[in-house]
Amino acid sequence: MSAVLTTLGTMGAIIALGWLLGSRRTLGEHAPAVLARVVFTVATPCLLFVTVAHADLRLLLSRSALTTAISTAVVALIAIAVLRGLWRRPAAEVTVGTLAASYVNAGNLGLPLAVYLLGDAVAVVPTLLFQLLILAPVAFAVLDARSSPGDETAGLEGLAPDGVEARRGRLPLTRIAWGVIVRTARNPIIVGTVSGLVVTALPWTLPEELYSPFSLVGAAAAPLALVTFGMSLAVPRLTRERAPRRDLALAVALRNLVGPVLAWLVGTLLGLTGQALLAVVAMAALPTAQNVLVYAMQYGRGQALARDAGLATTILAAPALLVITALLG
Repeated sequence: MSAVLTTLGTMGAIIALGWLLGSRRTLGEHAPAVLARVVFTVATPCLLFVTVAHADLRLLLSRSALTTAISTAVVALIAIAVLRGLWRRPAAEVTVGTLAASYVNAGNLGLPLAVYLLGDAVAVVPTLLFQLLILAPVAFAVLDARSSPGDETAGLEGLAPDGVEARRGRLPLTRIAWGVIVRTARNPIIVGTVSGLVVTALPWTLPEELYSPFSLVGAAAAPLALVTFGMSLAVPRLTRERAPRRDLALAVALRNLVGPVLAWLVGTLLGLTGQALLAVVAMAALPTAQNVLVYAMQYGRGQALARDAGLATTILAAPALLVITALLG
């Protein structure tokens, strides 16, 4: 349990640093947008490249991976059904809300938690790979298709990703599909992940020295994402910047309650026990990833929901993880 508290305490300290910098405007009023851009286009792709390049892709065929895939997919589908089907939210807001409910902090919190609590960093790999190979590409495809450089709310102060474009009016389906494919292929997160997959599929092993520059830059992803998150909390909370209460409540309930329960149910049905079951349930109880806020800022959609969901689920993750550790540890 001390590992859980230590990891969460470290994250809280970095977030507090970001809040202090933001409230004093030490780095300027545009710092959150610029830092988010650095995390999105440089640091995170480097981190994902190194992580995926060293991952054992056979984990994708394990019962733990299947448990993670099923429970995460169900949470995402519930979020989509409620946000789009019942509440008629726009597609981009539905995407951010779904990520807030299903995309967990596998990198910033999951990796250290797997090491200190479970004793093996490999426990986080199924969650990380499912998010990188399934959730992220689908979400970026939708966000890219719904973003418009002519819209003042899209992108980061005119720093919308190259190729992000939405044509108004009716276009042939093939042209729309091709545009989505091209824009998705240019996404730095996807490029980093796919590059890692290519490297890990090579019949030979590359020298570790080749990974050193990427590892060094990638190491900045986690702290910068947390600092960006903290700085976003210091932004004045105007009425128009508040997250819709029921959207926030849905994301928090799915993330902190439904996700872990589903992982426990599915894992038990698939025969997982002991440390293996603890691993998948603990990973399912992780809070919303700070990168969800980075993505929301990058595309100018759902920033308030991503920010508030990240804060609320992080606060609630501590007691949830303590309970899970006590029951299954």
